[in-house]
Amino acid sequence: MIYLDNAATSFPKAPGVGEATAAFIANDAANPGRAGHRMAVAAEQALDALRLKLTRLFNGASHERMVFTLNTTDALNIAIKGVVGAQPAGVVPHVVTTVLEHNSVSRPLQALADQGAITLTRVDCDDAGFVAPADIGAALTDATVLVAMTHASNVTGTIQDAAAVGTLCRDRDVLFLLDAAQTAGVVTVDIEAMKIDLLAFPGHKSLLGPTGTGALYVGERCPGPGDAAAAGRFAPFREGGTGGDSSTPTQPALFPYYLEGGTPNTVGLAGLAAGVDHVLATPLAEVLAHEQALCARLIDALSGDDRFRVLGTSDPARRVGTVSFTVAGFDAPDVGSILDDSFEIAVRPGLHCSPYAHQRFGTFPDGAVRVSPGAFSTANEIDQLVDALRAIVE
Repeated sequence: MIYLDNAATSFPKAPGVGEATAAFIANDAANPGRAGHRMAVAAEQALDALRLKLTRLFNGASHERMVFTLNTTDALNIAIKGVVGAQPAGVVPHVVTTVLEHNSVSRPLQALADQGAITLTRVDCDDAGFVAPADIGAALTDATVLVAMTHASNVTGTIQDAAAVGTLCRDRDVLFLLDAAQTAGVVTVDIEAMKIDLLAFPGHKSLLGPTGTGALYVGERCPGPGDAAAAGRFAPFREGGTGGDSSTPTQPALFPYYLEGGTPNTVGLAGLAAGVDHVLATPLAEVLAHEQALCARLIDALSGDDRFRVLGTSDPARRVGTVSFTVAGFDAPDVGSILDDSFEIAVRPGLHCSPYAHQRFGTFPDGAVRVSPGAFSTANEIDQLVDALRAIVE
């Protein structure tokens, strides 16, 4: 099987991920921090070591604010509902987002808007798939409390100017939530330089770890109730057991446990640690350049052929390793099925959980065919895909 669906989850995983997961199950699978015995302590230390690696990778200020989650969807829900839920009673806050968002952002925001809990503005993108920071700035009002946007679209692959948006938000005292599902581990993400208040990312995509892993970094402008600077500005999404404090009637006011109720996925996080080690061993720019070169190869092969329409920019240097396109005379799901059944090539057809993006590009409701090479994909695999696509249309 030629696997070109890395925007959904990476495959294969990094060398050592499977071994680290198996070793943890065999030798170290205690509940972290839930007891004083050496296995529980070792498990907690392993999680803290991973928090520190991730915080350094993304240039955060405090590894205690690196909160482990089930995935990016979980992290985004914690962030969105934490900010909105902490607003004073009777206040209807305003949130700004974009048409490029994954349903992990769009659905919770729309649900809150439907409930009357927020007012919501969706900022458009241009024909190349880019959101102008100035348009986000123009959408901000005195009631705006949060801007939630993707760093790179999972449909067009276009990399947004997050630093410019972060600066706008900081100048207006608005919290900035960045969805790094498609960039964490392949594009440089700098929490401090980009003025990110909340960073949500998966462990199972470009960080090359197992599914069921992710994290939310909570910046110091989003304190919990135990922080005197702006108490109550961020509310917990779930409450439950923690290892260090079982006595308080509500969730302990201490990061990361303030947002980490319940037993974490220690097995998956052991594998993620191995994935992060692999990522740290190779400059991100090299991996990104590799994936962009493969996208350029595909775009060049499809360009000039009226039977194919590529969504978003034609400049591979401005996108991550994702290319979506339509095929004249074929529904996207049919192309995906043919590639799978007849050519053993795995791609992702459909709406990619981003219906507003497909509405913007005129590909709703059938969607498009998405090809997303990864760190271990090859030029030969792209060439085989191109040959398969030409065979289909001919």
